[in-house]
Amino acid sequence: MSEERDYFVHESAYVDLPCRIGKGTKIWHFCHVMKDARIGENCILGQNVLVSTGVVIGNNVKVQNNVAIYTGTVIEDDVFLGPSCVLTNVSNPRSQIVRHDLYERTVLRRGATVGANATIVCGTELGRYCFIGAGAVVTKNVPDYARMLGVPARQAGWVSRHGIPLPPPDRDGIMVCRESGYRYRQVQPGVVRCLDLEEDAPLPPEQRVGKVPYRNVKSRA
Repeated sequence: MSEERDYFVHESAYVDLPCRIGKGTKIWHFCHVMKDARIGENCILGQNVLVSTGVVIGNNVKVQNNVAIYTGTVIEDDVFLGPSCVLTNVSNPRSQIVRHDLYERTVLRRGATVGANATIVCGTELGRYCFIGAGAVVTKNVPDYARMLGVPARQAGWVSRHGIPLPPPDRDGIMVCRESGYRYRQVQPGVVRCLDLEEDAPLPPEQRVGKVPYRNVKSRA
């Protein structure tokens, strides 16, 4: 691999060619990126991460230690995958049955968070900025901004783009993030939108640094 590359690969990691890795991405100890994978810019793959053939990963994606991302997975920009979370690609695996042509598609939309040790059953779609709690098992599609907890995962309210649980709506239907001050509203049943920033717009620089410890807001959620 050329020394002119504009991304970092630790000497213990394996990157199979051909693949595409974006500028500023860092691939750490014992990772394996398989051929035909596509990884965007400014991503971080922590220790012992597998990225299988054909996986698509967007920009600014953070993958913590011990995560396997299998063929059929599409991960959009700004997604966070917590340590040892699980992604699958066959709903009914059998050792005796070959289903290499039947891998199911799993999509993680922009800004989604998957907590440590959570499991995402294949064939599902995680909505933008949803938050999957640690240890949850997701078996169906998740709406944008939904907060999902438990086994199987059930919705436990809404969460802001900053990962802060949103309070009950006021009389005008507005929910205000206690960290950013951004306003959210359920514009139709099951559909939440931010009123102050488009879902695909980047956060302004002054909003990119956390200021409120989670425990300070959790008890008020």
